Amino acid sequence: MDYTIEVIVVPVTDVDRAKRFYAEGCGFHVDLDTEVAPGIRIVQITPPGSRCSLALSQGMPLPPGQSEREPGTLRGVQICVTDLAAAHAELTARGVDIGPVQHVGPNGWEEGGGEPWNSFAFFDDPDGNGWLLQEAPAPLSHR
Repeated sequence: MDYTIEVIVVPVTDVDRAKRFYAEGCGFHVDLDTEVAPGIRIVQITPPGSRCSLALSQGMPLPPGQSEREPGTLRGVQICVTDLAAAHAELTARGVDIGPVQHVGPNGWEEGGGEPWNSFAFFDDPDGNGWLLQEAPAPLSHR
């Protein structure tokens, strides 16, 4: 049996603002923007080439036993790209405030790219949810 991660719920305060950030700022594709019931709206957005989407929702009831996640509490989800410099340049050109390319070295985080799988750039959405771009050595279909 395959277990696939296909949707990550991103806690946001303003669905329209988040939709603009991810669609216009990051260039992600808007798959769905619908009101599934009165007062319950879901926007699903997918990064180019990804099999995993982001769900931005408003008014969605939580599953039994789960508590509400505060906007800005999603941290550390990694988005892999095969050309970090190009992705960094594209996001910067779109107005996303993204940090410099870094890698983990002997003294912790250091400026510049590292060995395969060890080049990152960090950015936050308008609510403070934190993302990592990580350079992968090849497209997913070739790994």
